[in-house]
Amino acid sequence: MNRQQKESLVQALQGEFSTCEASYVIGYRGLSVNALRNLRAALRPHNAHFKVAKMRLVKRAIAPVAGLKDVAPFLNEQRGIIFVKNEPTAVAKALCDFAKEHEHLAIIAGYVDQEILDTQGIQVLASLPSRTVLRAQVLGTMNAPITRCAGLLHLMIARLLLVLQQVHQKKEKEVQ
Repeated sequence: MNRQQKESLVQALQGEFSTCEASYVIGYRGLSVNALRNLRAALRPHNAHFKVAKMRLVKRAIAPVAGLKDVAPFLNEQRGIIFVKNEPTAVAKALCDFAKEHEHLAIIAGYVDQEILDTQGIQVLASLPSRTVLRAQVLGTMNAPITRCAGLLHLMIARLLLVLQQVHQKKEKEVQ
């Protein structure tokens, strides 16, 4: 790889780091080519992709990106970077599931919402529900008081109609 290729790779990595919502550092030493292909296939539906580059070049790429300097200590040995465009929890869940099946995959660190996560942090993130489920839960919680109020008003109207019907029936009996 000549100097121009290295510079273009560093610029491409900088662009990836600056535009992605999250990134994960994984160790893939010992994984077969088929396992890596399966990992890429598992990440594709979550709008994430796996990139392998020399860690020296990755360190150069993260230097100008704010907040990523703390990831540098994790960039040693044979590591790969997973770039996530959206839904970091779904990708974390896919990574943890893949790591359970493949003992050679090591989840090293992550950078999510401008925070560095270790392996345990990523596992906690993987245990969270997806963003759409969380939104549904929040909207359901916000909607619950309104729904109860509407139900109560409906019940009051139904009771009023029942009382009016009973008064009407009583008056009919009195008239006869």
